[in-house]
Amino acid sequence: MSLYIAFFVACGVSMALGIVAIALALLLRKERTQLAAEQAAAASRLSEREALIRAQATMAERERIYGDLHDDIGARLLGMIHAAESPEQADRARAVLQDLRDVVTRSRGTPGSLSDTLADIRSETSQRLAAAGIELVWELSDDLPDPELDTARALHLHRIVREAISNVIRHARAARVRIRIKALGGKLLLDLTDDGGGQEPASKSRGRGVENMRERAAELAGDIDWKPGTEGGTKVLLTMPLGEDP
Repeated sequence: MSLYIAFFVACGVSMALGIVAIALALLLRKERTQLAAEQAAAASRLSEREALIRAQATMAERERIYGDLHDDIGARLLGMIHAAESPEQADRARAVLQDLRDVVTRSRGTPGSLSDTLADIRSETSQRLAAAGIELVWELSDDLPDPELDTARALHLHRIVREAISNVIRHARAARVRIRIKALGGKLLLDLTDDGGGQEPASKSRGRGVENMRERAAELAGDIDWKPGTEGGTKVLLTMPLGEDP
């Protein structure tokens, strides 16, 4: 009997040891898996940190280049503006300076709303026309919606108006420019009219500036047209969707 008891005891001990061994193996595997996951997470955090450091260094270098561009080229353009022999020459330099600032703004990616963009357009247009001795009449509808505009759309709208004003200053011999902006049927309607001595409508011109305006209007999913102005000069009509996605 004692032999049987000893046998069963030995079997029980063997089974217990086997179970303990299996449990230890499972625990070791779990710990190895957890350790591998922690190592992978640590490597990922390190990679993200390195990427952030590189991005910050790139941004800092970009900002330095922007600063150098503005300080150097901007200063030269300002000198050209002050030394210009005519309002037209001064306006050309001023327009290039604004283009430079646009590049910096777009690269920094600072979107805003429609009202922000229109306020910038009004400020720049007022300064340019005043320097050329031309009056600006700005008529903005009170019920105009104010959707967000990404940087690209804001830039296209701004440069369309800038080019139209350039044409007025350089060719129209105008004393007054009226800009009317309203919304109709989910679209923005911008009407820019001068009272100049009237070159023929710009749509008949083959200048690169007019083609740029057409291309920018297309990028806005809009349309642009030129007609004889009600005040004697030329009327520029721009329509574009007011929704976020053109």
